[in-house]
Amino acid sequence: MSSTTPLIQLRNISKAFGGREILRDATLDIRRNEITAIIGKSGGGKSVLVKHIIGLITADSGEIIFDGIPYSTMKRKDFSAIKNRCSYMFQNNALFDSMTVFENIALPLREKFKFPKKDIEDKVRARIEQLELTEVAQMYPKQISGGMQKRVALARALVTEPEIIFFDEPTTGLDPIRKKTVFSMIHRYHEKLNFTAVIITHDIPDIFYIAHAVNILDEGRIIFSGTPVALEQSSDPGLYTYTHGHEMLIDELTGLHNRLSLVRKIEASGSHREGRLVLATVRLVGMRTVMDYKGELLAHAFIRNLAKFVHSFLPPQACAGM
Repeated sequence: MSSTTPLIQLRNISKAFGGREILRDATLDIRRNEITAIIGKSGGGKSVLVKHIIGLITADSGEIIFDGIPYSTMKRKDFSAIKNRCSYMFQNNALFDSMTVFENIALPLREKFKFPKKDIEDKVRARIEQLELTEVAQMYPKQISGGMQKRVALARALVTEPEIIFFDEPTTGLDPIRKKTVFSMIHRYHEKLNFTAVIITHDIPDIFYIAHAVNILDEGRIIFSGTPVALEQSSDPGLYTYTHGHEMLIDELTGLHNRLSLVRKIEASGSHREGRLVLATVRLVGMRTVMDYKGELLAHAFIRNLAKFVHSFLPPQACAGM
């Protein structure tokens, strides 16, 4: 297949459980050697979508094409070959407490392949050195930190030299510092090993900094597919909550309109012949400097107090909807 052809193509995938539609004509591409993010609300079907790709679930309708071959035409041996090209990093690491770090990493090689014992040990040692786990190789998962456990899980996912790795909510349950560490780790080893990565996450905007492509799953449909830059610059109001969630929280706390609500108010006033909207803008010179040198919380407190001050001089009808 051409290098420009997506490695995996999902076309109009639909799936329902007990009459509840989880996926509705979901369509997206996963390109070779790129990091593809699938984001969306909790319980929105992200994991279900990936389970279709790895063959744990069969779609009610639609088609999945892997390296140019539709799943619907594959024989069992063809599908087994695809599984050997893939690996999976679970959201809770799924490490076995009764096995050492070395044994956990070696497990996929022993289960999937018939390598000689020495070859398995050599491959495991190589990954252990690569992910800087030598000092904990003979320890058990419960004896090492949560961040170290993530590295062990990644080493296990990489040990079979997969073409593609699926990361299911890799930062779930981690504090902000460790979240950034995990994303940095994925980025660093992707740069070094050049595998294809699919990351299911709702960590926004952190994922935008490492992903080459972003797919937003909303109410069972893919409502956006493109680069993080294209997403950030999109004028689609339906995407605003995904790209400006932090700003929306600040605007709600200050009682001011965010960009989306302001556009809607302007459109609403324009739909009424007698409606009239007076718009005033205030430019705060130096706020960027305050944010850079004194922090966003101080800048936010200033804006919030300024908004309250302005409200106190306006009649009630002028503040309606602010």
